[in-house]
Amino acid sequence: MKKMLTLAIETSCDETSAALVADGREVLSNIISSQIEVHKAFGGVVPEIASRHHLDQINRVARQAFDEAGASLSDVDLIGVTYGPGLIGALLVGLATAKTFAYAKNKPLVGVHHIQGHISANYIEHKNLEPPFIALVISGGHTSLVYVSGYNKFRILGMTRDDAAGEAYDKVARVLGLGYPGGPLIDQIAKEGNPEAIHFKRVYLEKDSLDFSFSGIKTGVLNYLNSEKQAGREIHTADVAASFQMAIMEVIVAKTISAAKCMNINQLAMAGGVAANSLLRKMLSAECIKHGLELFYPSPILCTDNAAMIGCAAYYKYKEGITDDLSLDAYANLEL
Repeated sequence: MKKMLTLAIETSCDETSAALVADGREVLSNIISSQIEVHKAFGGVVPEIASRHHLDQINRVARQAFDEAGASLSDVDLIGVTYGPGLIGALLVGLATAKTFAYAKNKPLVGVHHIQGHISANYIEHKNLEPPFIALVISGGHTSLVYVSGYNKFRILGMTRDDAAGEAYDKVARVLGLGYPGGPLIDQIAKEGNPEAIHFKRVYLEKDSLDFSFSGIKTGVLNYLNSEKQAGREIHTADVAASFQMAIMEVIVAKTISAAKCMNINQLAMAGGVAANSLLRKMLSAECIKHGLELFYPSPILCTDNAAMIGCAAYYKYKEGITDDLSLDAYANLEL
């Protein structure tokens, strides 16, 4: 029986990506063009520059995806595309491209929520994973605990009230002079430091709350650096990075385990760019073993923004009869 072939496009931030996915979980190609080097000079993503680079790259990336998969647009059964949340100009580039393909060959179009895409990345590598499970979605723009009761059914159990974890990483990396993007840089240098060298306050919020708050620890790091400089003491960057990271991860791991217990769920999945963090994987794996929980997470390439995860999510939406027409719009902010 012929497999359903999905062409997927992802341009929500600073990665231009196109992929071809068979039956939702078999990746035939997954091309990603990153703009990290472009935005390094600015210490973060510049929306207008990101949009221009998407325009420059999208056709080349799509052609490469078809070539690598050995397929053509005529072979495609379905087109999936990220329509939010993200940078509005960046999203519109991908959306316009997907609509053009859909119109040209009269193919069904499915808009995918970016976070649903990240969660779906786990289905690609873990063929036995099915809902229900708890998903920890952790990236530059999101830190959320999500109850996934079905392929297209989600309930937010907790979310960040201020900075997302990845955002806090980027800001702390900037004040430490490490560069951009902050997450991988802090994760790397923290391995050389002492995580108990400096105590940064752990913020758990109200009793039983599954929400997160990371703006305080960012301020705590800044205050520590200022006080040490004023006192003329040497700052050990690796110790600061390790102590900061431990304070962040202890809270995240504790709340993730609490969410699983609260919902009486024994499966946990991680998703998003920060899900590639080595300390998070180590700590959460250890806690899951201790509490008898099964942990899933994608390989680092599927933690980044990529089109394969969008193709997987689009497939499961289409299987439930969820499609969109050519009036589908892009949204900078979009609830899951």
